Amino acid sequence: MEIKQQLISLKPYQPGKPIEEVKKQYGLEKIVKLASNENPFGSALSVKEAIQNSVDEMSLYPDGYAANLRETVSNHLNVSQDQLIFGNGSDEIIQIICRALLSPQTNTVMATPTFGQYKHNAIIEGAEVREVGLLDGKHDLEGMLEQIDLYTRVVWVCNPNNPTGTYVGKEALLSFVKEVPSTTLIVIDEAYYEYVKADDYLETLGLLDRFPNVLILRTFSKIYGLASLRIGYGVGNEEFIQQIEPVREPFNTSRFAQAAAIAAIKDQEFVDNCKEKNREGLQQYEEFCRQHNLTYYPSQCNFILIDFETFDGNEVFQYLLERGYIVRSGNALGFPTCIRITVGKTEDNDGIIALLTEMLKANYQVS
Repeated sequence: MEIKQQLISLKPYQPGKPIEEVKKQYGLEKIVKLASNENPFGSALSVKEAIQNSVDEMSLYPDGYAANLRETVSNHLNVSQDQLIFGNGSDEIIQIICRALLSPQTNTVMATPTFGQYKHNAIIEGAEVREVGLLDGKHDLEGMLEQIDLYTRVVWVCNPNNPTGTYVGKEALLSFVKEVPSTTLIVIDEAYYEYVKADDYLETLGLLDRFPNVLILRTFSKIYGLASLRIGYGVGNEEFIQQIEPVREPFNTSRFAQAAAIAAIKDQEFVDNCKEKNREGLQQYEEFCRQHNLTYYPSQCNFILIDFETFDGNEVFQYLLERGYIVRSGNALGFPTCIRITVGKTEDNDGIIALLTEMLKANYQVS
């Protein structure tokens, strides 16, 4: 059998090592995973109750239309129910967009480095991928505009950006949206929206009435703590949403995920609390960087990308792994001397900072 030629160059997504495997390999009793930008504080108590209440319905297919969740999200965002599309994580919405719009006759524009699934899915569809390098960790919107032509079907703006945690300000993003031709879909991926504290961050829902070619992505995997349930959503123009709905798989979000998401979005006190704790955790890492003259990208997310300059990212990753901390090496993210650390609980942040301090001191002594 012959598969698509473009698949030959692709690799499947490589998740981090399972906690149990790391324990066994290095003889450790405790592992702290700070690699996948999960919420270290879990999810709201009401979420667990909602899942428990759904157990007796396990034999039934979920509501393919996600009617109850649709109503809840619609009310929370103050948008029409027909403006919403739900997916098995926002990753699936990315896949739906690429499948619906991209082909070998088209191209798509994105930053680099950014979230890898934009490029991955575009390649599968055979589209030309046009990447524009970041400027100081931020999207080069002018450079991206220069790459857009009549055949550009999608332009991606990850805001805040993963893996840098940086964001595009209000005026710059609004100007960009105005300049993109109406024939190009502008996807604004806001997976980390709830963590943002910047004053000049654009509230993009207000764009939808003026720009039918804007689609916003959000997720329940991050601050809501539902990563294992895989549920996210897109918000956009009603007509466009209806056009891409046939691409969505039937029953693509589980009954448990829908129930959990409804409970999660109703507990905004939990969300606000996690946001504050995350900001405190970021400050721990920022202070560590200042003390050791390390460069880092100011983050609006629940992670921080730190440049260790004289170290290879894989070396720092391995050093921490052998001592019970799983982070993400920057090598796989386009930043070979960096590591990306998910902000954890205060004691977890203290633990990893202490180890990194020891590592830096040992290197100074050797040199």
